[in-house]
Amino acid sequence: MTWRPLPERNEDRDPARLGPSLDKVAKRLGAPNATALSGLFHRWTELVGPSIASHAKPVSLRRGQLLVEVDSSAWATQLRFMTTELVERCCAELGEGAVKEIQLRVARR
Repeated sequence: MTWRPLPERNEDRDPARLGPSLDKVAKRLGAPNATALSGLFHRWTELVGPSIASHAKPVSLRRGQLLVEVDSSAWATQLRFMTTELVERCCAELGEGAVKEIQLRVARR
């Protein structure tokens, strides 16, 4: 293999948007698109309400499975009863299928 310089840059070309490229990579990794992912983490309090948000936070979202960390087993129990409603809220805001399932984990102290 021999070294060849890159082709000349076309200075007249507009820069490409980063979002579509990130969406392709995210899809390959089983993650949602960038808009849904950032919406979930940045709008968590709005999606679940301040009382839940003060005790639970999203940790990861992969292949529709949202991992939420809670601060006590009591909150894990409470949220288990609300998972269907929380999935519906997330999907209403982020797009159908963005969240399919919620897993809860109690934070270590």
